[in-house]
Amino acid sequence: MSTQHEAGVATAHRVLILGAGYAGMAAAIQLAARVGRREAVQVTLVSAQERFTERLRLHRTATGQRLAERSVPELLAGTGARFVRGWVTALDADAKTVRVDDNRVLHYDTLVYGLGSVADTAAVPGVEDYAYTLNSVQDAELLADRLARLGSGTVVVGGSGLTGIESAAEIAERHPELDVVLLGRQEPGATTTPRVKAYLRSALDRLGVRVRSGIEVVRVRPDSVELASGENIAADIVLWTSGTRASQLAAAAGLSVDESGRIVTDTVLRSVSHPDVYAVGDAAAIRQGYGVMHGTCQGGMPTGVHAAVAIVRALKGKKPRPFRFGYYHTPVSLGRHDAVVQFTHPDDSPRRMYLTGRSAVWYKETVSASPWPTYVRMKRMPSSGAFWPRGGRFTRVRGAR
Repeated sequence: MSTQHEAGVATAHRVLILGAGYAGMAAAIQLAARVGRREAVQVTLVSAQERFTERLRLHRTATGQRLAERSVPELLAGTGARFVRGWVTALDADAKTVRVDDNRVLHYDTLVYGLGSVADTAAVPGVEDYAYTLNSVQDAELLADRLARLGSGTVVVGGSGLTGIESAAEIAERHPELDVVLLGRQEPGATTTPRVKAYLRSALDRLGVRVRSGIEVVRVRPDSVELASGENIAADIVLWTSGTRASQLAAAAGLSVDESGRIVTDTVLRSVSHPDVYAVGDAAAIRQGYGVMHGTCQGGMPTGVHAAVAIVRALKGKKPRPFRFGYYHTPVSLGRHDAVVQFTHPDDSPRRMYLTGRSAVWYKETVSASPWPTYVRMKRMPSSGAFWPRGGRFTRVRGAR
């Protein structure tokens, strides 16, 4: 498994993993556990923060709720993987180097790119300057502080997807003194069954959230949002959850990316333009039989595990297997005392089965907490992380083996 470098000297094969989100952490733990300390493979995980960001729960942080802090180095403890703290500022895919904090260069033989995605603040004028986002713990804490100081007024949540729904519900429940308005092109739960859609709407109504669908925001101002119709909605706070974009580093390095900046992968999760680069999680445009995957934790962790397994197989001279994944649920929290879970077919279309109320709250919280025991199990039994729904006929890509 060693690699020949300068002067013909055999050194460890260097695997560099960028990003310690759900997918990057899964890749690092899975790979380190599989190669062990005795093998000639060096695993390094790079992240800007030592604290693991629970993106599934940032809407709770945004309302001042204190959550347990998870340490990336502690999660890696015992695996043999090395942790490097710093911002990735440049990638040279030809020289196989990554620049960290502009003053440090890391070399790799194989790269796992898992830098994730952030809210798309560039598509609508004013969002970058005047809107809050939930891109990080720090962003969420800034919003929590502003909400706590507001006293009264209007909070506009732009975007009626899952993050928008959960954020609007959480804010309305924790701050009943505020007027919360949820704006979106589609109605909340647009891809769910009529019964789930109705439940979502009634829960938001109960919490006092004003929902306006079929709305397009064209500009965010310091004290309002402007709609395509010409109407202005007064807003003391704007939270932007509409659309995501990936880091520009991959495109700048010459890797093939899609319109959102995600690395286009082959069936094994390698970059189609640079096969020594694997892409995982939100940073990857991964095609399945039903189309390109969208970013969720349920799909992100399997991509990290699969990339690790594929790298191990490649280092042993074996052919990596194609990645296949099928969705199985869409859990949505509606404050601390209510939730809804829409079970899905592998292509993410809704099944008839769903949960609501206390059972859905328990299910949602169990899902949100599941990464931690999963990471611990993978350290002891790496194969335990390789179980997820493959999706059957829904995920088959013609010509893939």
